[in-house]
Amino acid sequence: MTTDHDLARWRLRSQRLAAPEGDAEHIVRTLLAVQAENASQSAWAVATRTAAPEASDLAGALADGRVLRLHVLRPTWHYVHADDAPWLLALTAPRVLPVFESQLRHLEARLPALTRTIEELLAEASDRTRAEIAAALAERGEALTGHELMLLLGRLEMLALVCSGAPRDGEHTYALFDDRVPAPRRLERDEALAELAARYFAAHGPATVGDLAYWATLTVTDVRRGAAAAGDRLASFEHDGRTFWHAPGETPEDASAEVPAAAPRGHLLQVLDEMYRGYQDSRWVLDAEGIVPRGRESAIGMALVDGQLVAAMKRTTAAKAVTFSVSPYRELAAPERESIDDAATRYGRFLGLEARVRIDS
Repeated sequence: MTTDHDLARWRLRSQRLAAPEGDAEHIVRTLLAVQAENASQSAWAVATRTAAPEASDLAGALADGRVLRLHVLRPTWHYVHADDAPWLLALTAPRVLPVFESQLRHLEARLPALTRTIEELLAEASDRTRAEIAAALAERGEALTGHELMLLLGRLEMLALVCSGAPRDGEHTYALFDDRVPAPRRLERDEALAELAARYFAAHGPATVGDLAYWATLTVTDVRRGAAAAGDRLASFEHDGRTFWHAPGETPEDASAEVPAAAPRGHLLQVLDEMYRGYQDSRWVLDAEGIVPRGRESAIGMALVDGQLVAAMKRTTAAKAVTFSVSPYRELAAPERESIDDAATRYGRFLGLEARVRIDS
């Protein structure tokens, strides 16, 4: 019988955590979008899934615009491939834009002028930081608070007017969307729903329509419509009273297969990682034993072993070392601790720092 643990192992494979491959551009395209609210930690979310984790990999893709970092799907940052940004924005923005607009209501009368001014600023000189845009607006008598400007830029991203520019000294910059995506890929709505369903369930599956509805801020009706339109690009099965969708080729009977011996068994990830934040309805297949408190998320990171969330994790970096403070939800077996040590070594190598693990009691 298929268990929640089996589904979590399956997700390790579909999300490329148990089978890293390709480069950063490939991973972002494969996962369709990767939440990127915390830029420094989300870089690892991409890199840990690649064949050869290097910080310069994602940085290069962002610099030349193959990958964008912008607000899409939900009112938060995501990495998304430039080919996918136009149709994803067109599909998901209508239900997300009101979040920005409700918080900008006090600026409603100024929005057209502010939008024109920001477009003019970026046309004059691209790749401007938020601080530079704020200073330029103030010079033109259009001063905004930092929070107001953050919301306004998010709204302009959702409207496909602005997106990420080439990072400068590791700092996020902004550019005109049309300059970064000169030949946008457009899809009709039904085609976009099918594309979304096929690619989300292939890279996050097995997952439910509720999971995708949350991930893309769509209605369950729209997700079901997309899954139906995807046709033979998807398969499904019943588990725990719900329908789980996935790419064809693997079955629930295959799901119980152990992670290959050569694959990483342990992972140190932020709670914004797609393994956690990529789901809502069936998120807790990560905790088949039911040991993780279901209250407010207090940890900024998590330790997974064999697809199960066994500990909270906090990352602290210093000049020469990175320390992973791990707070287990239960006593860890020796092989589990070894898997966490291995994960820390991989993460430290990516950061160019000595990795240290501290197990808190």
